[in-house]
Amino acid sequence: MQPRWYDGNRFTLLENGEQFFPRVFACIANARKEVVLETFILFEDKVGLQLHEALVAAARRGVQVDATIDGWGSPDLSERFIADLCEAGVRLHVFDPGPRPFGLRPNLLRRLHRKIVVVDGEVAFIGGINYSADHLGDYGPQAKQDYSVEVRGPLVGEIHRFAHAALAAGSRHNPTRRWWRWRRQARAAPEQLPHAGSARAMLVTRDNGRHTTDIERQYRIAIRAARERVLIANAYFFPGYRLIRDLRRAARRGVDVRLILQGTPDMAIVKVGASALYSHLLKAGVRIYEYCDRPLHGKVALVDDEWATVGSSNLDPLSLQLNLEANVVIRDRAFNAELHERLDALLRQSCRQVLPEALEGAGGLLHLVRSFIAFHLVRIYPTVSAWLPRHRPRLIPAVPGPVTAGGPTIVEERR
Repeated sequence: MQPRWYDGNRFTLLENGEQFFPRVFACIANARKEVVLETFILFEDKVGLQLHEALVAAARRGVQVDATIDGWGSPDLSERFIADLCEAGVRLHVFDPGPRPFGLRPNLLRRLHRKIVVVDGEVAFIGGINYSADHLGDYGPQAKQDYSVEVRGPLVGEIHRFAHAALAAGSRHNPTRRWWRWRRQARAAPEQLPHAGSARAMLVTRDNGRHTTDIERQYRIAIRAARERVLIANAYFFPGYRLIRDLRRAARRGVDVRLILQGTPDMAIVKVGASALYSHLLKAGVRIYEYCDRPLHGKVALVDDEWATVGSSNLDPLSLQLNLEANVVIRDRAFNAELHERLDALLRQSCRQVLPEALEGAGGLLHLVRSFIAFHLVRIYPTVSAWLPRHRPRLIPAVPGPVTAGGPTIVEERR
C-alpha cells in the first residue's frame, strides 16, 4: 500500500531530549488504555530508567504496554530491568537479537531503526531520538543534536495501525500471549480521528519488502519540485547517486540548496564518507555547513515554504537500503517556518561553511582519488545492497535471564 495523505493534523517540533522526553513520559503517565513503543536504542541510564518507571507504572494500572527494542542497538539491559517490566505486565519484544559469538554483535545489517510511540491511539511521537542520556545537553560534548515531533489528528490512526501491524505479524506463532487482544483493539481503532490542526501529512516507511525506496522517493520528489530552497540536516550523509544528482540539478537551476552535516561526528568514518562528496556538490552550487558544537543526530529537511520531513532515516546506505525506518512528511507552512527558524539558528550560531578553496588544498591527490571512488560508490551501492542477506527479522519476547532452547517462543516479524 502506498503512503496516504491525511488532512487536519497538528505537529509539535521537539528538539533534543530536553523537549522530547518530558512530553513522551507525560503522555505515558496519562495513558488510559494502551502504549505502543518502538526504539532502536534503550540504555539502562537515567533516561532509560525514567522510561522504565513510566512503562511499569502504566502497566500496573492496567494499560496494555507493548515495547519493541532492537537487539543490536539495545544489547545490555540487565536481568532486573527486564524482569521488572515483565512482572508489571509490559510485553517487551526484541527485534532480531541474533547470535553473539564470543560476546560480539556481528549481525549489524537490517536493523529496526524506527522511533515511534503511540498512546491510546490518540497521540503519536516519531523522529530520531532514542532513549538514552546522550540526547540530553548535560551529557557533555558528545550529547546529540536531534529532533522529533508530537502528532495529533488523523495521521495518528495510520501510525497506530502501522505499529500494530508490526506486532500482529507474530500472532499465530504464540497464541499464549493473548495477541488477539490487541488485534481486536487494532480493528476497533477509529478510522478517522478528529482534525487537530491544518497540516497535511503522511507516514512514510522503509522496509525490505514492498517499501524499499519510499523515503528516498519522497525526498527526491520534493527536491525536484523545489523552486526556492532546500535545507537538509542529516547526521549520516552518503545518499545514492540519484539523490545527489537531484540536489546538484536543483542548485544549478537557482534553488538555494544547503546541507547541515556533522562537523563533530560520533564516528570518524561519517565525516570521511560525507566529505568525499563535498567537491561534487560544491561545484554545482550546493552550500555545505558542518555543525560543530556536538554530534548531529537529526534527520530533518524542508523544501520551499511548505514541505518538511522528520523521522529516523538518515541519508546513507544503512537507512536507505537496509534498515527499517519511519518518517513523517508534512505539508504545513507554520511547521515549515518553525523548522526553518530552528535550523537557520543552528546554521548561523554553530556551523562553519565548507568553502571550495579549502578543499582545493586539502589532501591533494589522495583527496581526489577518495572523492572519485566515493562518488562512484553511490552509483552502485543500491545494486550491491540487494546482494546482502535478506534474512527474515524476528521478534522474540524478552524474559529475564538467557534465552535457551526451552525458552520463549520466537515470534517472526514479517517485514
